[in-house]
Amino acid sequence: MAKDGRGKAIGAGASKKSTSHSSKAGFQFPVGRIARFLKKGKYAERVGVSAPVYLAVVLEYLAAEVLKLAGNAARDNKKTRIVPRHIQLAVRNDEQLSKLLGTVTIANGGMMRN
Repeated sequence: MAKDGRGKAIGAGASKKSTSHSSKAGFQFPVGRIARFLKKGKYAERVGVSAPVYLAVVLEYLAAEVLKLAGNAARDNKKTRIVPRHIQLAVRNDEQLSKLLGTVTIANGGMMRN
């Protein structure tokens, strides 16, 4: 196969489609965007390669956990759509999430009954 001056192959189908960090790791959350935010936010002078991957995994897990519990709360209330009230119920009824989000106010979440 012929090559151009930079060592790249010339020909039909020779160009390789780039894959994102997220798709390589099998995540839904954007690893590249998280890396950019970590660098721009000046949290540290340098950011390692695996730091945004790890953070993406943690954020994706937390989002999935909250959505699963909120979906259960919506189903308990005979609804098909998750609203902020269902997120509030899900977070406050889970011991670990309640501790993590103890000082967080969820807009339109309503009050918890005793």
